[in-house]
Amino acid sequence: MNTLPQGYQPDSNILHDKVIVITGAGAGIGRSAALSFARHGATVVLLGRTTQKLEMVYDEIEAAGGPQPAIYPINLEGACEKDYEDMAQALFDEFGKLDGLLHNAAELGERTPINNYSADTWQRVMQVNVNAPFMLTKALLPLLEKSDAGSIVFTGSSVGYEGRAFWGAYAASKAANENMMQTLAQELEGTTQIRVNSINPGATRTSMRAAAYPAENPADVKSADDLMPLYVYLMGADSKDVSGQQFSHAGS
Repeated sequence: MNTLPQGYQPDSNILHDKVIVITGAGAGIGRSAALSFARHGATVVLLGRTTQKLEMVYDEIEAAGGPQPAIYPINLEGACEKDYEDMAQALFDEFGKLDGLLHNAAELGERTPINNYSADTWQRVMQVNVNAPFMLTKALLPLLEKSDAGSIVFTGSSVGYEGRAFWGAYAASKAANENMMQTLAQELEGTTQIRVNSINPGATRTSMRAAAYPAENPADVKSADDLMPLYVYLMGADSKDVSGQQFSHAGS
């Protein structure tokens, strides 16, 4: 398992002129990533299903003096291949290329034994956590190929490395994410400038964490902002030769 290089400090403008798509950008890690990427010079494309949340992040970026972001509302549960193709065309028309894609949005599903797991919930989790990243990546690959150093980052989880009782579809979906990351990294190596990696954030103060561990004191868990040096590292030029690797936050 890889961690952020010790003592790493990104250049303040390391993401200058980069265009980066972030799913689940309205809250939690996605919001922190959007603010951090913009602070380092990137134009961020905010994807999510709740326009009001995306607009709040948009306003935060504008207020901080970051490059003007873009908002693209989309419901990953209901979107089909044509929706992602339309998105790719809209992004091409607006920006002409894409430099980064952060797969952050996810559904937790149920914390219950497999023999008690709802088939509808299983399908919803797989749709949001696996099928949507597949369709989105496929649609955006031609745009990422236009970058001189494209980066795709999947969000991992410890239950994606080794299954754990009662984590059901979420664990299975995260295992699929890791496999998709590795498969993509091998396919793109040597033929494109795109690198593909994953980050396991570990215990982080988000609404999903609170739903999974309702008895946990949020103050005992690191904030999403604590993770951002690693996210910036994998989106910036300092990681241009790193691909097919699993990263975790040190101490997580």
